[in-house]
Amino acid sequence: YVGGLIAAWWLARRIAAAKAYWGGVSPMVPEDIDDVIVWAALGVVLGGRTGYVLFYNPAYYAAHPAEIFVLWHGGMSFHGGFLGTILALLLFARSRGIPMLSMLDVAAIVTPIGLFLGRMANFVNSELWGRVTDVPWAFVFPNGGPNPRHPSQLYEGALEGIVLFAILLFMWRRGALKYPGMIGGVFVGGYGVARIVSEFFREPDVQIGYLAGGLTMGMLLSIPMLIVGFGAIWIAWKRGAAKFKAPEKRKNESA
Repeated sequence: YVGGLIAAWWLARRIAAAKAYWGGVSPMVPEDIDDVIVWAALGVVLGGRTGYVLFYNPAYYAAHPAEIFVLWHGGMSFHGGFLGTILALLLFARSRGIPMLSMLDVAAIVTPIGLFLGRMANFVNSELWGRVTDVPWAFVFPNGGPNPRHPSQLYEGALEGIVLFAILLFMWRRGALKYPGMIGGVFVGGYGVARIVSEFFREPDVQIGYLAGGLTMGMLLSIPMLIVGFGAIWIAWKRGAAKFKAPEKRKNESA
């Protein structure tokens, strides 16, 4: 997790400094990235925990409210962390006068790094394993019983991490940052697709199981991401390229 945070910070600083990919003027400076990383980390932790409590085990935590704060027992939700991070980034961008969608675009490019390393950690720690299967590459996980299972953590790492990162990196290099919200929309929609596909191989949470129509909670929470993501892409395309103000000029105008 720490390695993912450091790698994301390094790449985000490089993106902020690469004026050519912003159309000649970057709306932020590397020092903004140094500061926002703390906000993002808080958003991940607070949002991830809140999401898990509300989405995955509300009855248990309603009966044991003190357990909400026992983070070392595990229990984090990506979708909750996603919402918490967005809120943190929007608040930070507003406080600095940075275009909010551009702040989210930068975060979108680097997030798959953390997702990939996080899924590798899930695999090593025998967490969030897949459904029982007889495929040749199945694993018997220490905490997953005697039956071989899909290594769904590896599937998720490949889709959410490697594939999505490659797409976003390509878009960045092609100048997509000039269209605020475009890269963010691709990330949100792309993650939704990757997560829904992965859920077909991942064992549902035991306290929830399968929902109506064989859906899982992960699928249900990812469907809105498809709608929001593709909507953001369409809006960014219709608005066209933006003309950004340099951070120094932005500060002078607000003074």
